[in-house]
This record gives sequence, structure tokens and C-alpha cells, in this order.
Amino acid sequence: MMRVQYIRDISHAPGSKVKIGGRVTRVNDLKSARFIWVRDVTGAVQITVLKKKAEPSLMEAVEQLMPSDFIIVEGEVPQEIKASAGVEIIPESIRIVSKTKGPPPIDIEGFIESSMDKRLDWRALDLRSPKSTAVFLIQSKLMEGMQRYLYSQKFMQVFTPSLMGTSSEGGSEVFGLKHFGKSAFLRQDPQLHRQLLMLAGFEKIYEIGPSWRAELSNTTQHLTEHRTCAAEISFIDDEKDVMKVEENLIMHAVKAVVEDCGEELRLLGAYIKVPELPLPVLEFPGVYDILEELGFKTNRGREDYSKQGEEALGKYVKEKYGSDFFFVNRFPYAKKPFYVMRVDDEPEWARSIDLIYKGVELSSGGQREHRYEKIIEQAKGKGLEVENLAWFTEFFKYGAPPHGGFSIGIERLTMQLLGLSNVREAALFPRAPERIVP
Repeated sequence: MMRVQYIRDISHAPGSKVKIGGRVTRVNDLKSARFIWVRDVTGAVQITVLKKKAEPSLMEAVEQLMPSDFIIVEGEVPQEIKASAGVEIIPESIRIVSKTKGPPPIDIEGFIESSMDKRLDWRALDLRSPKSTAVFLIQSKLMEGMQRYLYSQKFMQVFTPSLMGTSSEGGSEVFGLKHFGKSAFLRQDPQLHRQLLMLAGFEKIYEIGPSWRAELSNTTQHLTEHRTCAAEISFIDDEKDVMKVEENLIMHAVKAVVEDCGEELRLLGAYIKVPELPLPVLEFPGVYDILEELGFKTNRGREDYSKQGEEALGKYVKEKYGSDFFFVNRFPYAKKPFYVMRVDDEPEWARSIDLIYKGVELSSGGQREHRYEKIIEQAKGKGLEVENLAWFTEFFKYGAPPHGGFSIGIERLTMQLLGLSNVREAALFPRAPERIVP
């Protein structure tokens, strides 16, 4: 029995017998023919039913069809395709596998615009729209490009815990829960566990998975649940080795989209340029000089920059270097967690990096402190209870390689790459302070 095929795969098969499954998007009835447009995840096809030639059973099925019905069609691709969709089938049979109960509550085809809230209330229907589908086909290709690069560099994929017995970064922005009578938390970032894998000798690892932050942030750039692609690397010289891996990862991911998602990019009106390497790097304290030249007040050594400053730096780099991507390095240590390595001869600065794209931070990372005495000293300096960190710090007594890593926000990267107005559009079922369903 012939298997259901993707519509995109039959576009260059004139004269072939085909079988496709999909959703009816439009029905147009003329005197001599009825045209049905069907869409699957790869594209659309026109089903042309010639009334004088069609079998009664076929016409009976056709006359029942409405938009949002799911059907399976068997037929032939004509030698000469006249359909505006570029793909056409002359059907031999049409089987209705699911009948709609009526018009959907939102306009899936986008002729009538719905509010963001209503679209997200009906997200599974909203995702049927070609533009929504295109966003996630591109996001999938981004991840494919990242993984292909990481595998080529002998990185090992790992999975670290989502449940934590203590707040992973010593902060309060965590979701608490009960784990068999004991307090537990959803992870903010499993980076500390990835560091422990460096101590275990895994050397080069990556992880793709969710993290949670209990921030009451109703902005267009924040989610309470988000996904990251994170990597950790042993035997680095300094944070610059981390930047080399990250910029190559980004370059390969964007290149995969440009090469394989041309149709989706055109549909979304997104123009993407593969970044040229190496990416520009701005370093503190020089960043303060740039910000002051741009009219911002700075608090040297104690603060980094505001959201407005971040956007201004993006414009500055674009004008000076012609790049939308750039790194910021050597942040003030006062703003960084205890596990970040400080510059030994300039301890006010941390070997900490952010990757910024079009004025929005995509990732943070850098070199981690691997010396036990330094870790304990820095934890105490940050006012943390060392006993609460023993599950992490005790392992460093028994040796650790110099290591570092980064974590890239997948939804933010997708949003910025495609010029979306809200990060919720880059999450299949977004979680935010105001939304926990569907």
C-alpha cells in the first residue's frame, strides 16, 4: 500500500501516482470543476476535480468538504500543471479522516488578524498557519545546524537534571516544588551540573533542554520557560576559546537556515546574512568609554549596561564593524556569579562573555573558576552559604581541568533572526507570567 507522501516531494513528479494527507484550506466550486486546496507541513497542493469525469463516490466526498477537514487524497500529478500553487493532483479517491465541527475561532490563513492572546489561546490552530509553521521549520533547522557542528567537533550530547535540591545560582527567581516532602526547585540553568561533567572527564559536551525563571517579566523578550543549546569545554586557555566555539556554532546554524529554508524565509519576509568570523569583541572597561561617547551614564566597575545601552552597542557595532552579532567580554565581576573566573591580575573583571545579536543578548558564558580555594573564596565574597554549595564545590577538591562554556537561548535567537515582534511567537506553547495553558 502506498504511504502518504509530503506535498513538497511530489512537486516534481508529473505523471506519477501519489498519495497525500493534509488539511483543507479552501474549496472553490465552478461549473465544470471543483478545486480543493490542501496543506501539509511542507506546502500546499491544488486538488482538481473535473465534474464530468469524476466517479459518483468521489463527488460525494468532494461535496462534503469544508476548510479544516483532514483528508487523504490518492491520484495522479498531471503532465502539465496549471495550478497557481505549482502542485496539482487529479484525484482518484478522497477520504475524509476528520470532519470539522465548524469554522475555527481564529482565521488560520491570516486574512483576518487576531490578537496575540487569542492566537495563543488557540495555539494548535494558530500553528496551522503557513507563517507559524515556517517559524518552527526554521527553528528546527537552526538546531540541526548547531548539532551537526557540535558532532563534527566531537561534542557529546548529555542530559542534566531539571529538578534541583537547591537554587542553582543562589537567587530567588526560581519555581519551588515538593519532592517527596523535601523542597526542590526547577532549574534556572543546569550549568553547574555541566561543570561537574568536566570534572568527570567528559571534556566536550552539549545539552539542549528547558530552563525556568520565576521572573514577573511581561516583556516581549522574556519567557518563564525557555530552551537553550549549551556547551561546556575542558582544557581551554581562556574565555576566547569559548568564543571561538560559540561563533562557529552560530555561523553553522545560520548557514543551515540560509541554505535549506529559502521558501520559509521568503514567506516571513526575513533576510538573513551568514555572519563573517571572527565576530567583533567589545571588552570592559572599554565598553564604558563607548557608552559614555553614546551619551550613557556609567557606574564603572559596579554595573554593566541597561537594555537601552545594549541596543545602542548593537547599533554601534553594526555601524563600525558591519556585524549584527558581537561579543561583550570581561564584565565587572561585581555583576557576575561566584563560579565565574576573575582575571587574576585585574580581579575587578570577570572572564565572562555575552553574545548579542541585533541589540538583544542571546547567550552568556565564559571561563569558569576551576580552583577549589578560589571557588570557596568567591562564594563567601558573594555572601553565599558555602554549606549549601557543597554538593557542587566538594568535587573540586579532587582536581578539575580549566573549562568554560555558554548557553544560547533558542527562542530569542529565532525571534531576532526572523524579526518577530514577540518571543512568544518563537515558542510552540509559550509559558509566561500570564500564561500556563494550553
